[in-house]
This record gives sequence, structure tokens and C-alpha cells, in this order.
Amino acid sequence: MLNRVMLIGRLGKDPEVRRLESGAAVAKFSLATDESYKDKEGNKVEQTEWHNIVVWRTQAEIAEKYLKKGMLIYVEGKLTHREYTDKDNQKRYFTEVVANTFKMLERRDAGGSGYFPGANDEPASVATARNDAPAPLVEDGGDDPAGDLPF
Repeated sequence: MLNRVMLIGRLGKDPEVRRLESGAAVAKFSLATDESYKDKEGNKVEQTEWHNIVVWRTQAEIAEKYLKKGMLIYVEGKLTHREYTDKDNQKRYFTEVVANTFKMLERRDAGGSGYFPGANDEPASVATARNDAPAPLVEDGGDDPAGDLPF
């Protein structure tokens, strides 16, 4: 079975980091991805999807230090669903991506006031953060077998 999510998007807010009793760090942030299409009249329509992202341990500490609202990043992880009971005793369901890899796709400018595309200004070991059991990055598999499908 396969449960793998790969996203490229912009942070909706700075990561919120907390520490568990064990000392492990956990960071949460939202990631926006955009898709555009043309409607029946030929007008371009942009649609934004928001994804809840969770990162753990060293990766959470790196996210806290380097990730900022609006930054373009690549995230890879697994899709998880959980449920909880709120204060009104109602069941709530929550979907999130537990990331095992993320990579900053933009760097800060010299003044630190914004971001622009280019090589990361952090060392490679910081630019790509991984959990203790990382998933391999996508490898070029050559020809796309999905191109042969009839739909």
C-alpha cells in the first residue's frame, strides 16, 4: 500500500511550535497550493487548497527557525486522519499531512525582509529537513507509464 503526498506551496502562517513532555518538538503550519482552469466561458479560474502540515523533532526545530509566512516550500509526507471530541461533545475530524521531508524553494534576501526564488542561503543540511525515518525523494523513473492509460 502507498500513502504518499507531495506538495509545493506557500506557507499561510509562520509555524506554530510546541514541545511535548518528552521534549520532542512538533510544528504545525498551513500550506496553500493553487490550481487554475478555464470555466465554460473560457475565463481563467484560480482555486486555492489549504493543507494542514505537521512536522516533528529536529524537522520542527528547523521549521521554527527558517520557515516564514509566504515562503515557497516542497513538502513530502503521508496523509493522516484523526478524530477528537470538542468541548461541546461533538466529534470532529481532521486531515493533515505528516511531513517527513521539506525543502525551502526560496531564500531570504540580504535584508531579511522578503523571499525570492533562487538557491537556498542555508546549508543543504538545513534547506532539506528530514525526520528520523525519511522517505526517499522522488527519482526520475524515465517514461511515464500513466501516459499509456486510456483515460
